[in-house]
Amino acid sequence: MATTSEDLEREPFLAHLARAPQAALLLDYDGTLAPFCEERQRALPYPGVSTLLKEIMDEGSTRVVMITGRPAGEVVRLLGVLPYPEIWGAHGLQRLRPDGTCELVAVDHGARQALAEASAWLDRLELRHLAEFKPGSIALHWRGLPESDAADRRSKVLLRWMPLSFRPGMALLEFDGGVELRVGERSKADAVRTVLAELDEGAAIAYLGDDQSDEEAFAALRPRGLAVLARPEWRPTVATLWIKPPRELLDFLAQWLQARRERG
Repeated sequence: MATTSEDLEREPFLAHLARAPQAALLLDYDGTLAPFCEERQRALPYPGVSTLLKEIMDEGSTRVVMITGRPAGEVVRLLGVLPYPEIWGAHGLQRLRPDGTCELVAVDHGARQALAEASAWLDRLELRHLAEFKPGSIALHWRGLPESDAADRRSKVLLRWMPLSFRPGMALLEFDGGVELRVGERSKADAVRTVLAELDEGAAIAYLGDDQSDEEAFAALRPRGLAVLARPEWRPTVATLWIKPPRELLDFLAQWLQARRERG
């Protein structure tokens, strides 16, 4: 359950949400709306999440935005909400709008070369089967492997990927269960800042995320909105509210829906 100090953040926000002319609900996917799954293409949302998001969207006064490291198309399929919401994929490199138009940041030659070398290194290590290839990045996953095997793969991959991350425009991101070499020109924080710029100052805004990659998004949101850490275990964070999926996540979404309906 949320602590008293967290309630001091939640209750004023819900009151603001119930009267704000605009509202935006920004959401990470893996680990936030869906439990981690060794088979990434089967990582479906917690039961009830898609239904509540659909109701929030159908109510009509909330802009729902997914901001994820996955390619946008994967989230459309897994989330199961139609029409689908706005989706920022590949850590902000993709923007898929509800009307089907998709914007993709161009990756320069140097970044493409770095990713090609990273891919070749995986081939040399015979780890390609554990990799996920996305627009502007390559992620290596080891979730589900014994700890010693995961540590061995991490050290071998970083031997080559770490120097590549020092090249202009590249970045290395370690996440829960893997590591990702990606183009560093865009991030989840850039997606948040873009959405904020498109909203009025009085809009009620929240961002829900779980991983280290969401910390920069939390920081970009504050102080204009509510940063919510959504994960089973607490960790140090700049977020001001912590909820545990799935029950407290469902409660938060239901409270959001009720607040917007009260406004109506």
